[in-house]
Amino acid sequence: MIKVFGHKAPDTDSVGSAILWSWYLNTHTSSDAAPYVLGELNKETIFVLDRWNIPEPERLDAVESSDEVVIVDTNNPDELFGNISDVNVVRIIDHHRLAGGLSTPGPIDMIIRPVACTSTVIHDLVSEHIDTMPNHLLGLMLSCILSDTLAFRSPTTTPHDKDIAEKLAKRLGVDIQAFANEMFAAKSDLSDFSDSRIVRLDGKMTEVGGKRILVSVVETTTPEQIIERKEGIVEAIRKIVAEDGIDEVLFFIIDLFHEEATAFTYNPFTAGMISESFGVTVESDTEVLPGVLSRKKQIVPVLRLPEAS
Repeated sequence: MIKVFGHKAPDTDSVGSAILWSWYLNTHTSSDAAPYVLGELNKETIFVLDRWNIPEPERLDAVESSDEVVIVDTNNPDELFGNISDVNVVRIIDHHRLAGGLSTPGPIDMIIRPVACTSTVIHDLVSEHIDTMPNHLLGLMLSCILSDTLAFRSPTTTPHDKDIAEKLAKRLGVDIQAFANEMFAAKSDLSDFSDSRIVRLDGKMTEVGGKRILVSVVETTTPEQIIERKEGIVEAIRKIVAEDGIDEVLFFIIDLFHEEATAFTYNPFTAGMISESFGVTVESDTEVLPGVLSRKKQIVPVLRLPEAS
């Protein structure tokens, strides 16, 4: 049995891609496969699975060297199990930059393409069989693309992503904007989440100048509800830094409607890093960054340490 999974902070694309690729392996190859998740699902993903009547994949808490696995939506070992380099990884399907640091016991198939969404890559890989894919999985694929492109607002969106999404929506009779608004409304309701869970909900580790930085992003249509919790979130960040042994957390609230990010600049290091990276003068404990929507394209690539570091 091939185990198919994405990164530790599962989002709609990582979960959907695992389900879609498992379907392909089970229906169009001689392999048996099952999708898994490595953590708690966010509310958007729960909404999407419920909307298309798809069961939530089983949670996977560990892998062994004898396991055969396919990794989707990441190639970064920091986002996977600590022993992932000892596991029999047979394929990686991704759309992120090559992170490095992951080794495999033998050669593998590795597909990384410059599109906004791993499900777009999977669409292309299974294109000759796309007419055999049931509607609930086509709906899942559409949902993944809308999620990762922020309904085409994200600068990571390519014409290819948009073209596939529009064709899927037409086939399914889905109004893209109305459905995307439902997804984003579900994602924005974090009222019952702890401050710590909000920070960890969509956090990805990156290295900047030798320092390990967790870049945490919350995408929402109601940013004021997160800003109101700033004190508790900052306290949660301090505990996470101590517990995880990392150097810092950069926390961004992405306002989907106003298309801007608010960064928490709660100490001299984060204030200096936001100032150095984005060319702004930080004068308070938050900084609004107009037009910033994408961690992959607009945040991580520009990160620089403050000069004092």
